[in-house]
Amino acid sequence: MVETFNVPLDDRFQIIARDATADLVCAPEFLGIRHSEQVVFIQITCAPGRTADMKRALYAGIASRIEAGAGISASDVVISLVESARENWSFGNGLAQFAPADATI
Repeated sequence: MVETFNVPLDDRFQIIARDATADLVCAPEFLGIRHSEQVVFIQITCAPGRTADMKRALYAGIASRIEAGAGISASDVVISLVESARENWSFGNGLAQFAPADATI
């Protein structure tokens, strides 16, 4: 995220959850890509504004790092982005830190 999406280093808000293999549903093959029982689902919620090339670089970087560090095949790394406008975020104190003062939220 820091390298490809220009996210500040201290902008870290993560939820990591493990589910039993029996709780995961994944097609054994989709779009010509084989998936095993080691499949990893990653969902990233971020503000809009990244280019398709930035997204491609993010996906490739995540998949290659997981493959190198965890021994899970890059083909088992399924990633989705959920883009949410900056004014839809509050990072504490009940404030919309990125909403313009005159905006209707």
